[in-house]
Amino acid sequence: MEFLSTRQVSAKWNITQRQVIELCLEGRVPGARKVDTHWIVPEDAEKPEDGRSLRYCGTTAKIKPFLKWAGGKGQLLPEIRKIYPEELGRSITKYAEPFVGGGAVLLDLLGSCQLEEVYISDSNAELVNAYGVIRDQPDDLSERLYRMQKAYLALDMEGRKEYYYAVRDRFNQLKTGGGGALPRAADMIFLNRTCFNGLYRVNKKGLFNVPMGAYRNPQILDADNLALLSGALRSVRIVHGDYRRAEEFIDDRTFAYFDPPYRPLTRTSAFTSYTENAFGDEEQRRLAEFVLHLAREKGARVAASNSDPHNADPADDFFEEIYDGCVLRRIDATRMINANTGGRGKIKELLITTW
Repeated sequence: MEFLSTRQVSAKWNITQRQVIELCLEGRVPGARKVDTHWIVPEDAEKPEDGRSLRYCGTTAKIKPFLKWAGGKGQLLPEIRKIYPEELGRSITKYAEPFVGGGAVLLDLLGSCQLEEVYISDSNAELVNAYGVIRDQPDDLSERLYRMQKAYLALDMEGRKEYYYAVRDRFNQLKTGGGGALPRAADMIFLNRTCFNGLYRVNKKGLFNVPMGAYRNPQILDADNLALLSGALRSVRIVHGDYRRAEEFIDDRTFAYFDPPYRPLTRTSAFTSYTENAFGDEEQRRLAEFVLHLAREKGARVAASNSDPHNADPADDFFEEIYDGCVLRRIDATRMINANTGGRGKIKELLITTW
């Protein structure tokens, strides 16, 4: 029996690769099976007539962020969903997320709303590069990560340590030397899955400097998730740059969500080294002005997240002042990734809306 890859089946059936994988995961394609990290489908298999899982919205195959990311919003989605505009999928058909990070909100919306245009950006060049490679080269990326995972897991702890730091050195060389998009993306994902606490941190020279973690059996490759994510990103505009570049995209048909580096609660709690650029109080003020401009001048529905200064000082009304006229909600959060493990736990965060 001859088999086809999910990409070949996607072209044959005129659906996305993501949809093919969803059908395989649901057991809807007779004879489909998984070999190593990839699904293969019998050449003579026919596309299921029942198209319920072929719809853009309401997929049963949940897409997960491909990275652990400080400040990721996966745990807060139940609260964030409460502020999604009621018009999403109707009069609001565009979505913008200028600080995309791990993309939890992005993926939640891609899986639940009919969106015509989507824009994401970040100032972290390596993160944006990884999103682009996942969208455009998912099979090549999976193959590379599979080889890295197989080699790494076969080693003892000393061998893993040597392997990790060799990859870290290579990543920094590629990063500073303008190396190829594919190896940079693969190395970034590998390091994220094997480094201490899943941090992405760079020094003043822009070099990734997180030490190795102590995971026994890390999942470096999730091929199904990468393929699903690739399909979801197919029509997404991915931009490297400052959040202000989103202005040309955003209009009165847009829901925009801003999740910037958080304002630190104390001098010692700051952890904003996702990029080489700092994000202090003055930048927070400029962001607030931009958010209000988008809402008042362009008619967009805009939401933003940030830390709640009241955790440390009940008299600190910094965000009430710069987001004057907006609705500020205080929601419960759990810090999942922190350079200091003692800094994890329950805390309040702000969810700000302009309407």
